[in-house]
Amino acid sequence: MSTEVAIAGVGMHPWGKWGRNFVEYGVHAARAALSDAGVAWTDVDLVVGGETVRNGYGGYVAGATFAQALGWNGARVATSYAACATGAQALDTARARILAGLSEVALVVGADTTPKGFLAPNAGERWDDPDWLRFRLLGMTNPAYFALYARRRMDLYGATPADFAAVKVKNARHGLHNPNARYRKEVTVDEVLGSAVVADPLHLLDICATSDGAAAVVVTSVDYARRHGLANPVKVKAISTVTPTFPNTVLDMPNLSTDPAGSAGEPERTFKESIGHAAYEEAGIGPEDVDVAEVYDLSTALELDWIEDLALCKRGEAEQLLRAGDTTVGGRVPVNPSGGLACFGEAVPAQALAQVCELTWQLRGQASGRQVEGARVGITANQGLFGHGSSVILAT
Repeated sequence: MSTEVAIAGVGMHPWGKWGRNFVEYGVHAARAALSDAGVAWTDVDLVVGGETVRNGYGGYVAGATFAQALGWNGARVATSYAACATGAQALDTARARILAGLSEVALVVGADTTPKGFLAPNAGERWDDPDWLRFRLLGMTNPAYFALYARRRMDLYGATPADFAAVKVKNARHGLHNPNARYRKEVTVDEVLGSAVVADPLHLLDICATSDGAAAVVVTSVDYARRHGLANPVKVKAISTVTPTFPNTVLDMPNLSTDPAGSAGEPERTFKESIGHAAYEEAGIGPEDVDVAEVYDLSTALELDWIEDLALCKRGEAEQLLRAGDTTVGGRVPVNPSGGLACFGEAVPAQALAQVCELTWQLRGQASGRQVEGARVGITANQGLFGHGSSVILAT
């Protein structure tokens, strides 16, 4: 039985701080994806929305929210929430119904309007909510957590702030030609190191912003694509949404401690390593087959971690790849040719779908100005709070 579905169309609303309702962004991206696919809205039989908890009732019922905004057409709806991995989970929901024969044409949409500054919990005192507790008890904003990971990398592998800055320099150069990117300006290592320290050792330019934005994907059965003349579409080969394995011995925010490890051996892989491993296993390929990667660079240091988590190199070798130019466009395995979150910022329900959009353009040869020549296989990586994670593998 085939486990493939076709990506018929992709679309985005440019990232920025527009100050408008998130539904407006989602509708823009959805219409762009439908146009790209050459599929009429009336042919869509399933809408899957990425939930955004900050934007009121409309965000909590995101599937129906977007269906209503586009004009009720009788389609089935579903809604997914997996924090920053929401978009991939929504895509997996669409894929599952298509493979089950319950849908032929699905529209997956994620959109967000974000506050200025840190992404903080919703208002109110919730003493049983670990996300709320990390702010109340520790003052643990997201950048503080990123900094702990960066410091860990320095201690274990000898990474330097200049290495982290070089990631920003690379991604800023990639994002120059991306029309959907919010920040399209080159920076130097000295400029990164000269920006304000937010959480030592990370500077302001090491950390992604919060943004408004949207992304949408039209997925169909392979048979539907064939019948409608979509020749050689990009296909979804795998979607991994695994949870951690007990004991989780590397601390993942917002948990304030690790699981006890005394009664069980350490798992073969960390949580983040298991995300990519499951995707490779499902797709029947290995990291050596990957031509391009879009990973979750909430901070510059985290990009280096993800390169190793996806087994694109051995532990402690990501800095060597970076310094050799292997992770830039034209290198052995370009990472974040879109510019990554360094150039986009976080629009939480949209960003895993934005990665899929970028890889689709790359595999079609449509990523003007940042094209990875000959790309045939791409992988994404994303992590959300509370044990959510995702990796999507696309191929032609």
